[in-house]
Amino acid sequence: MATKPMTKAQLVAALSEEMDTDKKSASTALDSIINIITREVSNGGAVTLPGVGKIYCRERPERMVRNPATGEQIKKDADKVVKMTIAKALKDSVND
Repeated sequence: MATKPMTKAQLVAALSEEMDTDKKSASTALDSIINIITREVSNGGAVTLPGVGKIYCRERPERMVRNPATGEQIKKDADKVVKMTIAKALKDSVND
């Protein structure tokens, strides 16, 4: 059964409890991690979060797509997408 995803406020609260610090410090740490990941992936790099996975940017080539409303074929330009490969340790912990 699906549950609601953890909100940023809940994540900050859990992080502050885990780090045994105040919520402001935990929020600053979380924002710093997000900024580092965003900057690195935006510049074409990759970030590995040990035990979680690898976040990276992949280029997609130009391709033909179909408009679902009209069925018309449209050429879509090449673009970039952010991908994440999940670590085996996390996959195994979910399936245990």
